[in-house]
Order: sequence, then C-alpha cells, then structure tokens
Amino acid sequence: MTEHDDLVEAILGGHRTTEAEALAVLRTSDEDTLDLVSAVARLRRAYFGMTVKVNYLVNLKSGLCPEDCGYCSQALGSSSEILRYTWLKADEALEQARAGLDGGATRVCMVASGRGPTDRDVERVAGMVGAIKEEHPQTEVCACLGLLKEGQAERLRAAGVDAYNHNINTAESHHDSIVSTHTYADRVATVAKAQGAGLSACSGLIAGLGESDEQLVEALLALRDLGSESIPVNFLMPFDGTPKQQTWELTPLRCLRILATARVLAPQREIRIAAGREMHLRSLQTLGLHLANSIFLGDYLTSEGQAAQDDLALLADGGFTILGADEVPGERRGGGPAIRRRGAGTTEAANA
Repeated sequence: MTEHDDLVEAILGGHRTTEAEALAVLRTSDEDTLDLVSAVARLRRAYFGMTVKVNYLVNLKSGLCPEDCGYCSQALGSSSEILRYTWLKADEALEQARAGLDGGATRVCMVASGRGPTDRDVERVAGMVGAIKEEHPQTEVCACLGLLKEGQAERLRAAGVDAYNHNINTAESHHDSIVSTHTYADRVATVAKAQGAGLSACSGLIAGLGESDEQLVEALLALRDLGSESIPVNFLMPFDGTPKQQTWELTPLRCLRILATARVLAPQREIRIAAGREMHLRSLQTLGLHLANSIFLGDYLTSEGQAAQDDLALLADGGFTILGADEVPGERRGGGPAIRRRGAGTTEAANA
C-alpha cells in the first residue's frame, strides 16, 4: 500500500481531503504518477463506474468579446485567426446540436462569447433550448453566456436549461493577473445566481496560466466549496495572438496529477477533461479518463479537437461506456496493416 492508497481508503471512508494532502498529490514525482493514477482511479470507479459523460459544444457567437482575458482567443485585443461571427440562427443552432447528439453526445453546451447576455439574448437562447428539448427531450442542456443579471438564470431554467457553466478559471489570488475587466467576485456571483435558480453549477479552471501549485489547489478547493457539480479542467491552449501565446507549462504527466488532485478533492463530482485534452495529455488521454469521467466530443469553441470518431474509439478501447446512451461506443477496426512502401528497399524516405 502506498500513501496514495491510504488517502483513497480514507476518502472512501468519508475523509475530506485537506489542502496539504492535495498538494502532496499534485507534487507526486513523474516516476510515481502511474501509481497515483492506479490508486485514485478507485475513487472514479467507486462513484462513476466506467461511465463517461459525453458533452458537445455549440458555439452560438464566436469572438467579438469586450473582456480582456489574457488566455482567450476571443478576447478584446486578441489577434488569433479564429472564426468570428455573431449569433447563429435558431435552426443553425439546432442543426449543430443535432450533429453532436447524433454523434454520441448526451449533453449539449450552448456557449456565447461576451461579458454577459442581454435579456434579448436570453430569450434567443431560451427559444433554441426549447427547440432542442422538443426534438430530444432527454438531452441535458448547459448554457454558458457570461455574467448573469438578476432574473436571467430563472428564465433559462424555465426554458429547460439544466445547468449553467461559468468557470472561475484560476485562484482568487491569481485572478487579477489574467484579466482586468471583471473580478473573481463577479464570477462567483454568477455561479451563485445559477444555483439560486435551481440550475446545476458547472464551474472549472484552466491549468497552465502561470499559477503556483498552491494556487491550483486553492482554485480546486474553491470549486469544491462553491458546490460546483461539474468541474471542467481545461489545459491552456496558448493561441498565437494572445498574451499567453507560447506558454508551455504542462506535460502529460502533470496533467494526470492535476486530474488526480481534482478527483481526491471532489471525489463524487463530475470531473471533465475539457479544452487542451489532445494537445497536453496526448497519448495519455485514456489514463486521464481513469481519473475524470467526462469529456467533450469533437471540436472546442475556437479550436479543433480530434475527430469525433476517434473520441468514441478512445472510450471503446478503454472499456468505457457513455452515460445515458443506449449503446456502448462501437468497437472500431481498421482496414488491416498498411504495407510498408518507404525506407529500406525503396527510393522513398524512411519514416524517421
């Protein structure tokens, strides 16, 4: 038994992980990280079995944001060459949601850039949600529209929205170094508004923003205490044209340790591997799912993910099942081995 096994046994017995214990998990050495994953995966299986919640993002409005978040390709001042467009029409949003649901997702996340919605924007989204629910009544819908005003969360709930996403992104002690146009308290207040209206709180963070180990644990503790039922863990994607371009602080093994830390602090919460999964976990994505129990299918807001079929194959190969789906992810077989036609015995360059 390792110290990680001892901690997991204690958590299964009702222990609440402390800040010091979380820091010890996060600071596990590279050579001991696979032992850590093996231990903490027991928590994931105890509360979620081998199920994975599969979410699909619909970017209703892209770019054009007045906020100055230094990590964001959609922010004021960003010169990232992303798609920029105003609101999708209702039928366009429904078409995109349908594609994700047909592709294997069971939850649709409706996202719009900006500081926060106007009441007209809320009505627009309410209509879209109604159309989705009419066609797919069992589908969960999460909205992510920015800072909410009084009454807006209640209107979204009445329209059929199940959850509201608003990430705190980083620790309160680190927040002002990444954005100046809103405060940490603004973000916490919006999470509270969503909860007060009966919406499930979805709030997470971005790792790799220059935070210390202590600040990363601070953020995870805050999310636990906020009562976030779903905790998306994003890994910074350093878009060219943003202040965080060429910021590379993460390795696949550190990403696993971050996910393990999230799990020991919030063992019964949904932990989602969000943006940056393919870029930072790379060949260790399957190991990440032995800690987390939720992913996005296909593309993200302004960046492409791996092919949706590759996401489903990842789940099938790892022995996972999709939460709420009638069928398990299909087993994919290739068309047989590719015949070598390069390198030795040919005039083609070697694969090296």
